[in-house]
Amino acid sequence: MATITEPSRRTKETRNLVEMHWDPITRIIGNLGIYTKIDFDNREVVECHSTSSLFRGYSVFMKGKDPRDAGFITSRICGICGDNHTTCSVYAQQMAYGVKPPPLAEWIVNLGEAAEYIFDHTIFQDNLVFVDWCEQMVKATNPSLLAKAEKAKAPHADVHGYRTVADIMRAFNPFEGAMYKEALHVSRVTREMFCLMEGRHVHPSTVYPGGVGTVATPQVFTDYLVRLMHVLDFVKKAVPLNDDLFDFFYDALPGYEQVGNRRILLGCWGSFQDPDSCDYDYRRMSEWGRDMFVTPGVVVDGKLATNDLVDINLGIRILLGSSFYDDWESEQTFVDRDPLGNPVDKRHPWNQTTLPHPQKRDFGERYSWVMSPRWLDKRTGDLLALDTGGGALARLWSTALSGLVDNAYIKATGNSVRMHLPRSERLPETDLEWKVPKWANTIERDRARIYFVAYSAAIAFLFLEKAMAEVRAGHTKVFSDFTVPDNAIGCGFHEAVRGVLSHHLVIRDKKIANYHPYPPTPWNASPRDSYGTPGPYEDAVQGLRIFEESSQDNFKGIDIMRTVRSFDPCLPCGVHMYLGNGKVIEQHHSPMFGARG
Repeated sequence: MATITEPSRRTKETRNLVEMHWDPITRIIGNLGIYTKIDFDNREVVECHSTSSLFRGYSVFMKGKDPRDAGFITSRICGICGDNHTTCSVYAQQMAYGVKPPPLAEWIVNLGEAAEYIFDHTIFQDNLVFVDWCEQMVKATNPSLLAKAEKAKAPHADVHGYRTVADIMRAFNPFEGAMYKEALHVSRVTREMFCLMEGRHVHPSTVYPGGVGTVATPQVFTDYLVRLMHVLDFVKKAVPLNDDLFDFFYDALPGYEQVGNRRILLGCWGSFQDPDSCDYDYRRMSEWGRDMFVTPGVVVDGKLATNDLVDINLGIRILLGSSFYDDWESEQTFVDRDPLGNPVDKRHPWNQTTLPHPQKRDFGERYSWVMSPRWLDKRTGDLLALDTGGGALARLWSTALSGLVDNAYIKATGNSVRMHLPRSERLPETDLEWKVPKWANTIERDRARIYFVAYSAAIAFLFLEKAMAEVRAGHTKVFSDFTVPDNAIGCGFHEAVRGVLSHHLVIRDKKIANYHPYPPTPWNASPRDSYGTPGPYEDAVQGLRIFEESSQDNFKGIDIMRTVRSFDPCLPCGVHMYLGNGKVIEQHHSPMFGARG
């Protein structure tokens, strides 16, 4: 990650603005740059642009390929959540082929995806995000806050074992902290859990349309259960530990709730299919979508706008605005009506044609390879810049408000989600409750992440019970035959770890005629759209009050980085800062904070 600061300049408002940028904030998929103008006199980020310099082109080279290859190809979109793409592609194909996998196959996929959520959220939260909240970083950016943390008793010390908040911060110091090291161990065990179900991490070798290739024996599920029980103590400890740290920031830094805060505009496309309901028939998608074990939904200003996957699908619009593409208005329309007879917009993914137009970056015109997905709220006609809340926040919020999930391990109440974790190696049965927060801000995006780890662990016990019931009953079939139709359409809706994931597929003459995957990154990292509406990163950073105590010359931008990373844009790396007058400073605040190289 490079940060460049240009000399101050005076605006019409006579404010001294410093242009500062972090580029690239390196991620597993693509490059992200955050360009800002900062008023250090008033400690405020006045302007922000989010840009990506990498063109991927999957929607271009997927055309003409055998649709059965789609899951294997699209898993390569991402090196950390490729399985989410495979699963979503399989969902889209199963709709197009008209095939329903056997129930046991669905429980196996659900178990694999639950392990992926636990793995990815844990390694990102504890080994990447908490670098920004650890003792070393707080000491460098807010030394007075660390002094308060040394004296602040941790309310849940009896559960997690850390006496003060400063002790919690030390536990996340890279390479040295106990929680940092334990999280690495948990990530290994949960990857093993994943591989038991889906064959290979992160590009599944046993998941395909029609079912799975996993050999479903009591042993494979027992091996999964043993590992799940092994990580359960960590999960029970991590949730109250996170609460203690984040609540301390609210108390010790009045106003910190506004850091990364934006209008509550959250999207969740749902996760974990229920084979008793889901048949992948688009005409029944509203019904089986609501039966998912994570409820889909769009949350606007804290209220549920819809939990109907048909409405969600038809509301998607892909705008260009500030991106490096030409419009496809005059290109072919692939789908004019959905299987229910509803009109499909030209700007819908089914009808998108990708026309890249490389050019020089210009923040007044076009400046990113990311398009601007928006969701049309048909109640108001507004095109909403939804974000995913880093994935977990939107999933929990949508599930809570719908109040539909209700089983022995998870209960959505209408304003909260309750989770029941059985007795583990060292800790007793534990009940946790995530409550709908007041804000969609940096802290709540990060807090939700660890609660969704608990959610995934809890629901995995249900999936294990369901899978073992199938095996005991002799229902061990895991694949259903199908044929590829001459012409068809399909759509898959799933949740990547970082949030909403959709795959839209058009088949003509048994080949892919059009294919558009939309992961969470285009939603969260989108630039200003055709109407000038900023994307979520831009919106969350623009107007941000700076709490960092560092001077301009030593500025690390920690509040900005916490905000961007709260959306889970993956791996941060080294920072190069240019501070004007030829002065160059190289600093590292990465997963390897404290290392030199």
